[in-house]
Amino acid sequence: MSEAREISADKLTKAYIKIRAERAALSAEFKESDGELVRKQDLVKNALLDYCENHKVESVRTSEGLFFRTSKVKYWTSDWERMHEFILEHEVPELLDKRLNQTNLKQFLEENPDVLPQGLNIDNEYVISVRKK
Repeated sequence: MSEAREISADKLTKAYIKIRAERAALSAEFKESDGELVRKQDLVKNALLDYCENHKVESVRTSEGLFFRTSKVKYWTSDWERMHEFILEHEVPELLDKRLNQTNLKQFLEENPDVLPQGLNIDNEYVISVRKK
């Protein structure tokens, strides 16, 4: 068996940077093209919403398909401190999403190395960062 030739770190770094640049160019091209399609789609969507409003209908069946409008409600707060107090006062933690703030938890654990919440799982992996000269 022949020994596999080791590729130099210089060549691997150069290849990585070249691939990253190609991906960035493709991504930028896609985002630009997709952005234009999103703008066009929004114009059509607004025209369909206007159609529903003007004709006082919630749905329309056409030879090309069906469109309908629904109401979408979003909630947010501009005062997290008061929202937190409200949640505690009314005992409704389910109003929050279940996720941890990675930055704040990391800082807490660094400042309190002897304190570890039960049920906390930690994944640690090495990653590679590559920069140009």
